[in-house]
Amino acid sequence: MPIFKASLIQMKMKKQLLSLILTMSFLFAYSQDRKLPVDTMVTTQHSVTINGTPMTYTATTGTQPVWDEMGKPIASLHYTYYTRNNVKNRAERPILFSFNGGPGSGSVWMHLAYTGPRILKIDDEGYPVQPYGVKENPYSVLDVTDIVYINPANTGYSRTIPETGKEVDRDKFFGINADVKYLAEWMNTFVTRNNRWRSPKYIIGESYGGTRVMGLSLALQNQQWMYLNGVIMVSPADYKVIRVGGPVSSALNLPYYTATAWHHKALPSELQSKDLLEVLPEAEAYTINTLIPALAKGGFIPESERNAVAEKMAYYSGLNKKDILDHNLDVPTRFFWKNLLKDKGGYNVGRLDSRYLGIDRQLFGEGPDYSAELTSWLHSFTPAINYYLQEELNFKTDIKYNMFGPVRPWNNENDNVRDNLRQAMAQNPYLHVLVQSGYYDGATTYFNAKYTMWQVDPSGRMKDRFEFKGYRSGHMMYLRREDLKKANDDLRDFIKRTTAIGKSAKY
Repeated sequence: MPIFKASLIQMKMKKQLLSLILTMSFLFAYSQDRKLPVDTMVTTQHSVTINGTPMTYTATTGTQPVWDEMGKPIASLHYTYYTRNNVKNRAERPILFSFNGGPGSGSVWMHLAYTGPRILKIDDEGYPVQPYGVKENPYSVLDVTDIVYINPANTGYSRTIPETGKEVDRDKFFGINADVKYLAEWMNTFVTRNNRWRSPKYIIGESYGGTRVMGLSLALQNQQWMYLNGVIMVSPADYKVIRVGGPVSSALNLPYYTATAWHHKALPSELQSKDLLEVLPEAEAYTINTLIPALAKGGFIPESERNAVAEKMAYYSGLNKKDILDHNLDVPTRFFWKNLLKDKGGYNVGRLDSRYLGIDRQLFGEGPDYSAELTSWLHSFTPAINYYLQEELNFKTDIKYNMFGPVRPWNNENDNVRDNLRQAMAQNPYLHVLVQSGYYDGATTYFNAKYTMWQVDPSGRMKDRFEFKGYRSGHMMYLRREDLKKANDDLRDFIKRTTAIGKSAKY
């Protein structure tokens, strides 16, 4: 009995010791994992049904370094790469590189809500649903293209090396041209590592990502000798308009005001009785032909013309004529968001998606207290991306996924991305451009996106290689289920038409 009792005690002590060792190992592993490995990957296998066709695919998520001139890592970018399985000829299969914007935003938005094989659990209009999580995306473009989602420095799990301190050379990352330069270099490494040099290549960027991909189109050609088949801009931000101000910048907002007022039934009955796509061409024509010239006259506009313009702006915007006159015909978007529904329920409307409603502390004011749509989106995206990467893709780490990362100040000098895209298209007959925008986006309006598209090529000789698609939703138009299908179908069709397999690149 004493011997048996002693052995039991020894076994119990061994179990306790083993438990302690395992616990300490677990804690040590996670403490060591607080900084991501500079170069690593995890691969998992999955299945999805897209447009009624079941398929399997491989998901590879990991980190890949950004190298400096001496070949030392100065940052590590986190990415997720999806490849469809059982593809006979990978060389002919397109590859799509996906960026979000900010600048400073992770790649979560289009990854988990637009083109990827998994999307958020949200309702058909895009509002959060608990419990949070993901589900199959029946409209993903993974059936026709492999996809890479890239987090630029300090977004998502990506980090500079070192992460903080004076020794971080911010000039290499945080500006329009620096961002384009290092990302082009990183893409070169990725394409080489994954043997994709022969594949047709596409880049897609949302919001500031539109600026990014316009710049990348030429940088990839001239710095990396990598030629693209397509550039896709989703709700693109064009700093040549947004931050410049003036008559053109101000006037371009009017068609967006019209769309939002139509959605909220705030237009005169004559307009409200028509379909949105019947109303918008009227507002667009008035903007180009009358409003821009009127605003260009500034304080020297004749009083009769000022009143006539204010009357028409009220007609197309749902705002009060007196408020428009009080703003000298230059009505800020913040005022519109705050005051459109001031006397119609007292709600403010969302900036990035004006279908969303918010409640402010008081009705009076020049702008909303908060962005109603963004708080709604962060409800659903933040839990979903953390769950998805860690539990479904098995990428384990304790570091925080930066939905919005520390990238400020951002250097906006020498912004030539419009002409970069023009020059890339002129050099490369294969290169086509697709612009996708939501009519209710008040941050980067759909008419601003059209205007950008018109301005890229002043000669008009390449306009047959541009196309615009609009949707009845906001900045992230794919959150609305009807537009998720339509936008992916448009993107799928664009890729199929522009792969140019077997065609010579010549004019």
